[in-house]
Amino acid sequence: MSDIRLSFKEMCARFDVTPRTLRYYEYIELLEPEREGRSRFYSARECARMTLILRGRKFGIKLEEIRQWLKIYENEGTDAQRTAFVEMADRQLIELEDQALQLAEAIKELRSLRGETLKKLK
Repeated sequence: MSDIRLSFKEMCARFDVTPRTLRYYEYIELLEPEREGRSRFYSARECARMTLILRGRKFGIKLEEIRQWLKIYENEGTDAQRTAFVEMADRQLIELEDQALQLAEAIKELRSLRGETLKKLK
């Protein structure tokens, strides 16, 4: 994977993102492709970063948190980044567990309301 060099279009296809998303990730400095004239090329490093970005987004982590987390690796190394990830994951787990409780309550209420409404139809 170390000799990967993807074009802009190939990067969009590989990670199933829109050109707008890819440009935005560059704009907010999550990705730094090599530039040759107007063309952009993405190395193995950028592919690895994109994998981490998308994984973070899947878990609901904000892009700014992801950006700061990626900078830790550059500035402080792997162990510092892993420590930061554990802290970030702990915060996000609390958030997701809270959302799950809220969702379970909303489902319970909607089922109840649906049942009451259905009874009135009969």
